[in-house]
Parts: sequence; C-alpha cells; structure tokens
Amino acid sequence: GQALDTARRGDADVLFVHDQVAEEKFVADGWGVRRYPVMYNDFILVGPKADPAGAKGKDIVEALKKLAAGNANFVSRGDKSGTHAAELRYWKLSGADAAKGSGYKECGCGMGPALNIAASSGAYALADRGTWLNFKNRADLAILVEGDKRLFNQYGVMLVNPAKHPQVKVEAGQKFIDWLVSAEGQGTIAAYKIGGEQLFFPNAVKK
Repeated sequence: GQALDTARRGDADVLFVHDQVAEEKFVADGWGVRRYPVMYNDFILVGPKADPAGAKGKDIVEALKKLAAGNANFVSRGDKSGTHAAELRYWKLSGADAAKGSGYKECGCGMGPALNIAASSGAYALADRGTWLNFKNRADLAILVEGDKRLFNQYGVMLVNPAKHPQVKVEAGQKFIDWLVSAEGQGTIAAYKIGGEQLFFPNAVKK
C-alpha cells in the first residue's frame, strides 16, 4: 500500500509489488504504463508447533475459521501491504471476517516484525515464504498451512506513467523492467536461494 501511494505521488519511477488486484487498478487508473508479471512464490500460515487451534492442513479458509472459533492469537501486519491484502481476502472467504476472535491483533508493521511478535507470543501469522525462509527468530513457530492454490503470490512490475509525472526516468525504469523479464533477469531470480531453497519462481510472459 505504501509503495503504491509513493508511486502515485510521483516519488518512484518503477513499482515492484505483489497485490495483483491493486496493481491492475493502478494501471487502469492511469498511474502505471503497463503491468508485467515477473515471478511468484506463496503465502503460508505459521503458528505454534503444538497448534492449539487445530489449524494445520492444506486449506487456508478452514484454518482461519478454526482460529476465529478458538479466539486464537493472530498477528496481522495491518499495513495495507500485499500480504495484508491477501490475508484480508482469506478472512473474507472464511466468513469469519467480522469476528476474527479476541486474539486478533494488528501490528501496523512489516513482515519481519510481525513474525517476531508471533514468535514471542505463540501466535499465528500469514507470511510470504521468502521472508519465512530468511527469518531466524522462529522460536516455536512452524509452517501449519501450505499448498492451497489460493496461497499463490504473484509479483508484478510497472513503470510509473510519465503522463502523470513528467520527472519519471522512463528510459532507466524501462531498462530495469526489461532486464527483470529477460532470460538473464529471470535466471537471476531463479538462482536466488537461502539454505538451498529457492525463494521466487520466475514466470514473466515471453514477448
């Protein structure tokens, strides 16, 4: 959300984010020139290994229903990020959106701090796999829900529209975008690993 706002103000040349609905609206409203898909990973639900709410499985919607019913501790980023937007979509699908439970807390913070809070308080949280793989302070947290196709997490890149903001560095911005979706850029993304595990999977559309 903050990245989109920054781009709307003209304080960025290129926007590289992961909230496809918001990205498509950004372009439709004339703020971006064109949206290019770049790569994907997935979201996961993490929580205490003992899983007191019984959320473990492959269905994120059923898991959230159980968290709400059990008033389980849940840390939401609450920051209008792509991850926060996805989390709100899943809550809506669960039908528990208006009654997430007394344990639901918004931190208004980034993914790392949200995971730190979850780790220190034995709470559940939705995370992107890339941040989780790079997160060292896991304490008793473990992956409880993964593999649901609804947890797919697509990233896109856009040049900010120079018709809205003439100061946009069009040539340099487009050069960066072209590299991201090129064979070299896509290969670089695929090669990025932590602990031998690939974080992102390139899927740019061939021109």
